[in-house]
Amino acid sequence: MAKTAEAGEGARANGLWPALLLVGRLALGGVFIFAAYTKLYFNGAWHLHDYQFFFAMSIDAYRILPLPMVERLAAALPWVELALGALLLSGILLRWTGAITCVLLAIFMAALVHAVRLHLDICGCFGQHSVKPSDELLQDSGLLLVALAVTVGAFLARRPRRSPA
Repeated sequence: MAKTAEAGEGARANGLWPALLLVGRLALGGVFIFAAYTKLYFNGAWHLHDYQFFFAMSIDAYRILPLPMVERLAAALPWVELALGALLLSGILLRWTGAITCVLLAIFMAALVHAVRLHLDICGCFGQHSVKPSDELLQDSGLLLVALAVTVGAFLARRPRRSPA
């Protein structure tokens, strides 16, 4: 009887982890899509052609990168965030998407640590919806934990075997 109870608990735990990872993946995907949205839509209008200018000023305020890199990053980052968010929501290439998300969040956190050390009061990941860098660092820490769980879960999940042709 003890083995049956243990097997039942294992089955429930196995059913719980995929559900928790799904919720984490969907939440993380939503956050990344929202972050891209705040960079592309502000002041009541879409800024698909001039968002780089405004976003580059925010990136440059961190005082980390030279101007040519700031401009390239400002042009690319919202689209990278949008793509990662969409991939997380869909579950496509989850192992790679999760790993890239972890790396990107670690880079964001390093920039926020730099801002906190220099006592910079700047906008961060969510455009006009941002909070102080120290608070955003706490938020990103939580997101990184979720991203790590999703990535590890994706690597541990059993993939369907292909039948030999």
